[in-house]
Amino acid sequence: MTCSPRVKAARRALLAGLFFYSAGTLPVLAGDASAGADVFKQECAECHTTKEGKNKKGPSLFGIVGRNAGSLDGYSYSDALKNAKWTWTEDKLHWYLSQPAKQANPGTKMKYSGLDDAKQLDDLIAYLQSNH
Repeated sequence: MTCSPRVKAARRALLAGLFFYSAGTLPVLAGDASAGADVFKQECAECHTTKEGKNKKGPSLFGIVGRNAGSLDGYSYSDALKNAKWTWTEDKLHWYLSQPAKQANPGTKMKYSGLDDAKQLDDLIAYLQSNH
C-alpha cells in the first residue's frame, strides 16, 4: 500500500521526535536574543555589563553560561556566591534570576528582586548565551 506524501511527512516527524526523545535531547525553543538585549538594558545594565573584563557594581556577565558561580577573576563576590557549588547553565540562570536574593540566600550582594516574566527571562538568557 502506497502512503500519501502527507502520511510520509507525518511519519518522518514522528520518527524524528522519537529519535530526539530517546537521545534525551528534545529541541528547546530558545528566547529571542535581540529582545533579551532590551531586557538586559532595562533590568541589568545599571549593575552589570556584557563586556569581557569590565565589572560594574556586579560582575561582567560576558561568557556567564558555563562559568562556575562566584569565579570571575577581579570581582569581589559575596560569600554566598563564592561558596556556591554550581555552574551557570540556562536552567540555573532561570532559577537564580527569578529570585536572586532567595536563591543565594543568605548573603548575596545582588539587590535585584527578580524577573518574573517568563518570556523576558527566556529572552534575557538567550542574550546572555550569545555573549561569549
